[in-house]
Amino acid sequence: MVKKRKVILITDGDEYAKRAIERVAKSYGGRCISSSKGNPSVLTGSEVVKLIKKAKNDPVFVMFDDSGFLGEGAGERALKHVANHPDIDVLGIIAVASKTRQAEWTRIDVCVDKFGNLTPYGVDKFGVPELEMGRLNGDTVYCLDELNVPIIVGIGDIGKMAKRDHYSQGAPITKKAVEIILERSGYNASKT
Repeated sequence: MVKKRKVILITDGDEYAKRAIERVAKSYGGRCISSSKGNPSVLTGSEVVKLIKKAKNDPVFVMFDDSGFLGEGAGERALKHVANHPDIDVLGIIAVASKTRQAEWTRIDVCVDKFGNLTPYGVDKFGVPELEMGRLNGDTVYCLDELNVPIIVGIGDIGKMAKRDHYSQGAPITKKAVEIILERSGYNASKT
C-alpha cells in the first residue's frame, strides 16, 4: 500500500511566494516543491505528483498559478490533478487573493488578514478584509469549489502585503495560514 503524501496547495507561484513558502516549509520540517513556481505554472499535474512523491518530508508545499487567465488555466488543471490523485492527502489550500481583471472567486472557510488576524470575510491582495463573507477573489481559484478538501484559508498576496509577509521576517501571515491548516487537519508537524 502506498503511503499518502501530506500536501498543502497554494494558489500563487511568483518569486515572492516561492521564497515565503520555502521559508515556512522549512520551519515545519516540510518540503516546498520550488520547481512548481511559475507565473503561470509550467509543470503538469502528473509532473507535480512525481515531485511530491520524491520529496523527503511531509508536509509538501506546492504552488500553482494561472497568471490571471480567465477560466481554468494550466495552474488550475495541475492543481485539480494533484488534489484528486489517490496517493495525495490534501491537508488544505491557501487561496491567494489578487486584483484579477476577471471576476474569479471561491468560497473560503476563513481568511488571515495582513495583521495575522482571522476573519470570516474575504481579503484583498493587500490583506485587507473585504465586504463579502466567506468569499475571496483571485486568479487561480476558479476550480477550488469543485474540490473535496478539509479547509481553504484565504490570504493576501504571499510574501508581500506591504512587507508584512516578507520571507526575511519568516512570512508570518503565510505561516499563520499554514498553522490553521495543520491544526484543522490534525497533522503534527515539527515547528522550528
